[in-house]
Amino acid sequence: MTVKASVSLSESQAAFARRLVAEGRYASLSAVVQRGIEALRAETEAREAELAVLRALLAEREAGGFTGLGAGRAATETAIAAKRR
Repeated sequence: MTVKASVSLSESQAAFARRLVAEGRYASLSAVVQRGIEALRAETEAREAELAVLRALLAEREAGGFTGLGAGRAATETAIAAKRR
């Protein structure tokens, strides 16, 4: 199903879209706008997924699932010393 909508474009946006149609890359101005919206949706969904991962990571960190900087350095130094022996 498609929905008709009226959109306003700047002169440079309209010229760019018309050039894409003239080059045969898109069948119409509507196709250019649809592709732009799909790209924006994909970008938005990717950003939302990244934020969800970061939020989960922060929640895990808050719950104590990570080693602090000092303890991490000490563990690294211990591992390096053991490897040298």
